[in-house]
Amino acid sequence: MGSEQAVPARTSSTPAANWTLRSAVAEDVEVIAELRAAVMRADLERLGRYDEHRVRQRLRDSFSPQHTSIIEIGGELAGCVTVRPAEGRQWLEHFYLATHCQGRGLGSAVLRTVLERTDVQGVTVGLNVLQGSAARRLYERHGFAVEAQDPIDVFMVRAPGTTAGPGPLRAPGTSRAAPPAHAVDARKRPAPCPGS
Repeated sequence: MGSEQAVPARTSSTPAANWTLRSAVAEDVEVIAELRAAVMRADLERLGRYDEHRVRQRLRDSFSPQHTSIIEIGGELAGCVTVRPAEGRQWLEHFYLATHCQGRGLGSAVLRTVLERTDVQGVTVGLNVLQGSAARRLYERHGFAVEAQDPIDVFMVRAPGTTAGPGPLRAPGTSRAAPPAHAVDARKRPAPCPGS
């Protein structure tokens, strides 16, 4: 996962299924916008923020195919993830899994792949997740810690090589807290998983 492109294509196996990552293309924008709308709807409605048009348009306005990977199972869309360089770090954005693919280990497997690459690069990863989203637990299990929050978003950060555990997030080999993160967009959404 270079600073100029999406996570390289990869085939892997999870407890749930075999999955692959492929680079996104511009033509993927509408299917990803629909995925985003479906995945985020419940959380946005709970927060009183769901807008049928805006939820899709925000994806269209920020879509970066060169930084986005499509998650596929058996050649079918299972999700997507964007890792975009900015301000000396990588931003984890638009991480959506089809609802029927959630809770099967796929999100953890994809996130591990992304974080292995950012660890090798030695870069901090930042993201934001909606208040009350189940995705927050996934990020915490992978070493992300809360940096800041507001009534809508929780901003999280992970220093390279950080692992999950109790206490404040520390940069590896230091006694200092990891550097702060900025806003990003990270959640999940529906696609075809075996057994669905």
